[in-house]
Amino acid sequence: MKKQHLIYLIGGVVITLLYFLFRIDLFESLFYAQGYSDDMYNTKLYTIIPTVSIVTTWGCAAIYYYVINSVRFDRWYHWLAVLAVVVVLTPIVCYLINIRVFNDLGKSYPAEALIFEFVNMLWTALLFIVASFSMRWWSSNCRHTPIPQ
Repeated sequence: MKKQHLIYLIGGVVITLLYFLFRIDLFESLFYAQGYSDDMYNTKLYTIIPTVSIVTTWGCAAIYYYVINSVRFDRWYHWLAVLAVVVVLTPIVCYLINIRVFNDLGKSYPAEALIFEFVNMLWTALLFIVASFSMRWWSSNCRHTPIPQ
């Protein structure tokens, strides 16, 4: 294992941990609504939603690089398709969680939740890119995707 590749992996893990530690500030820097954001904090959705995003992005990157790991699926547009699936799937799941929690509390924030999930799309895309560049080096067939070494 090359030291440089290990540095990429450690860097990706550190970036992901920083994302998790500063998740509230990161989300609220792009979208803040007085009642909605307060309720997000009080219901711990600022912990649940970033956790779902982290697990999904790192999990899908691992599936792409180590389970799919096919010569037939090692082009940049294949990687882009996986990114698109992650960027669409994660906010939908998080939106459903968000709506369910607020419905259980008798509250309704459909517009705010939708805007919040657009912000989540941005963070999810960035997390997938970080995860990809962190773990791609050990893939036997897809390590050159999306950008050749």
